[in-house]
Amino acid sequence: MNVIGTRPDGWWRDRDAAMARLVRELEDYSAASGDDLTVVFERMPRPALRSSLVEITAAPRPGPDAADFEIARRVEADPAPHTIVVATSDRWLADRVTELGAAVVGAAAFRDRLG
Repeated sequence: MNVIGTRPDGWWRDRDAAMARLVRELEDYSAASGDDLTVVFERMPRPALRSSLVEITAAPRPGPDAADFEIARRVEADPAPHTIVVATSDRWLADRVTELGAAVVGAAAFRDRLG
């Protein structure tokens, strides 16, 4: 939700629609850039989203910062964390994944890349 929340476009009125819009933007970006992308939500969107270009996942348990903890866990488990770039505006997550070897881009800066 860090990336979605960078634009005050009313996303909070329909979080599921906002998640679907983000996935479409990520698909367009992935198709143009060739980058492998994963989006980690606090919960899965309803209805469920599918993509052949973007891995869509959610934290295993709901709760505050659940997606942040799942992102940190994934970076820690990855055999090549130096190949990962995490988009976040959360200081704790940025510090944690940087310690693990990943790079960080601010959520707003990443959203700007999406167009």
